[in-house]
Amino acid sequence: MIDETAEEIREMQTHSSSVVAVNAARALEELTEREFATVEEYTRALERNGSVLRRANPSHASLQNAVREVVDDVTDADLDNVEAAQRFTTEKIEEVVTRIESGKRLAAENAVEHLSDGATLLTHDYSSTVLEALEQATAAGKTFDVYVTEARPRYLGRKTARTLADMEGVEATLLTDSAHGIYLEECDRVVVGMDCIVDDTLYNRVGTFPIAATAAQRDVPVTVLGSASKIVSEGFVFENEFRPGSEVMAEPADGFAVENPAYDATPVELLESVITDEGRRPF
Repeated sequence: MIDETAEEIREMQTHSSSVVAVNAARALEELTEREFATVEEYTRALERNGSVLRRANPSHASLQNAVREVVDDVTDADLDNVEAAQRFTTEKIEEVVTRIESGKRLAAENAVEHLSDGATLLTHDYSSTVLEALEQATAAGKTFDVYVTEARPRYLGRKTARTLADMEGVEATLLTDSAHGIYLEECDRVVVGMDCIVDDTLYNRVGTFPIAATAAQRDVPVTVLGSASKIVSEGFVFENEFRPGSEVMAEPADGFAVENPAYDATPVELLESVITDEGRRPF
């Protein structure tokens, strides 16, 4: 399960960073079902497999924090036997998963009051928190027109558009990424998720920065949704991920290079607000 989960993370089979963090933490449960001779042998295996999961995507702050918390707390606990260490691991995993899932849910709840009924929104990429906020808002009787950018080259926006198409109260329209400047003129707000915020920079799916910059030119407020655990002030250095060029074009690149960064960096000064499980933070 650990190797399979790491491969899924590397291949971006799961696109929501919250879901990635939960899956990574859950994968460590595999070790609680194995036999180990000593606590030291068990904690070494926990550290080794935790490193495998974290290396699968060094850019995911929530993944890094979730796995590191489980591993560090278990290794620091000084438990008497393997069974106690395994029980404590299961407890820590449940604690971390509950906090991640409740953080996402509360962030979505806090966003509902800031999503005006009848508003036209633009979103980018695939954010489970944004989708949950819209689901909660429409359940409360609100309606929205939502423009969704494709989020090339993996077309994550198509997944968002399909989800919104099934949501009562939402009229969804899929756009090419480069068309956002045309349709922002019709929008009341940009709403996106986040991979993480480190110091004064939002890191999110590539394409977020140009949308935020254009929105600033058009006086359209940009709101970011996500768990407060994704806001990091120390102990984490963001590492961008550069995906294979074959995702951009299937045929070989003859005489030129292909760059395929997964994320870009948006200065927080371009944001109007960030809404987390701890509330709304204006900028």
